[in-house]
Amino acid sequence: MNVNAHMIVPRKELINVEVYKPGKPVEEVRRELGLSRIIKLASNENPLGCSVRARAAMLLEAESIALYPEATAPKLVEKLADVLGVHNDQIIIGNGSDGILHLLTRSYIRSGDEVIMADVTFARYEANVILDGGVPVHVPLIDGVHDLNGMITAITNKTRMIFVCNPNNPTGTIVAKRDLLGFIKKVPSHILLVIDEAYFEYVTAEDHLDCIPLVKAHPNLIVLRTFSKAHGLAALRIGYGIMDPAIIQELLKVKEPFNTNRLGQAAATASLEDLNFINHSKLVNAAGRRYIEEEVAKLGLRCFPSQANFLMIQLELSGDEVFQSLLQLGIIVRPGSMLGYPNTIRVSVGTQEENSEFIRALKTVLKPQE
Repeated sequence: MNVNAHMIVPRKELINVEVYKPGKPVEEVRRELGLSRIIKLASNENPLGCSVRARAAMLLEAESIALYPEATAPKLVEKLADVLGVHNDQIIIGNGSDGILHLLTRSYIRSGDEVIMADVTFARYEANVILDGGVPVHVPLIDGVHDLNGMITAITNKTRMIFVCNPNNPTGTIVAKRDLLGFIKKVPSHILLVIDEAYFEYVTAEDHLDCIPLVKAHPNLIVLRTFSKAHGLAALRIGYGIMDPAIIQELLKVKEPFNTNRLGQAAATASLEDLNFINHSKLVNAAGRRYIEEEVAKLGLRCFPSQANFLMIQLELSGDEVFQSLLQLGIIVRPGSMLGYPNTIRVSVGTQEENSEFIRALKTVLKPQE
């Protein structure tokens, strides 16, 4: 019997979920525009690549590529526990930190449960919540920063989980240390509080709270981090979560048997031993971030105060128009319309040469508007 494909109805939750649109790949732009020189500043990747130790470990591990990896990445877990000062059973490794987001909503969100998050923040929070039958509750940012008081006010008897992205993607802003600490104490213990610290290594502000030391005292607190950003291992998809061991035991029930690969596990473990690379990446990013902020200010524009490896630039015209114009010049950024701020672009911090090229291109694009 032939079944008409148009009669096969997907789950109703998919109606309100959009396909995730990553930063435009270099290969795609090269095919479309035929450009030989392309600078990608769209996906918050490390322009310095990764640690030479990570690369060497990955190549060595490639000799065992025919074998399945250890399911829970025990060597990486042990190294992380040592570096972070936590117990092994407080760590879970995921296919990127967004892989752990999926495990959390799949394990804990029931139909009709409410999940509080900022508006605007990382899009996959909302998508995962909807896919697992939950209801996203959006609390608008204030000048690009999480409104923690508004999030507390939004709590109801249906609230199951809260997401705080710190630094926030796409604005790059952080919440003050004292405010976040007070917020953590106010969230009821039966509500899971997920602090996404994907850009933790790039933060230079003193008024920033490291949440990992608080996990033991707050069993409902979950901290997520990743090797995709400062460690420069985005293609290998390794993230991790620090949380109460009881929560991890539930996540393991829904985790894919082999959710991370051998190469990623080996590279991440080695990268943790190369503090010089991470520190250098942080310094280069801070200098580049400051340079872009200063140059953008000279153009009469402003950025949200970022503590990440990207800046969201507020424009006086459509971010889509600026994005397309920059694309023609071989510069890939992210248009704000894809991120909830139509009159903005988000630009990743690159090398000094790439940052300078971006500023030159931006001046060219904006000149006709003067």
